[in-house]
Amino acid sequence: MIIMPVKEGENIERALKKFKRKYERTGVLKELRARQYFAKPSVTKRIQMQHAVYVEKMHRMDEE
Repeated sequence: MIIMPVKEGENIERALKKFKRKYERTGVLKELRARQYFAKPSVTKRIQMQHAVYVEKMHRMDEE
């Protein structure tokens, strides 16, 4: 459960924006979409490996 303390006099749009940002970081929607269909463990592992390779490549490009 996400708790967002809103200070008195704080703009409601600003509080809503903070809530949305916090909600995205929890990964709830990402997990919900992933659970909508079954992916074989081998496919999941392959996707994770491709993502790890991509991230590593991006880190190496930043170092250069």
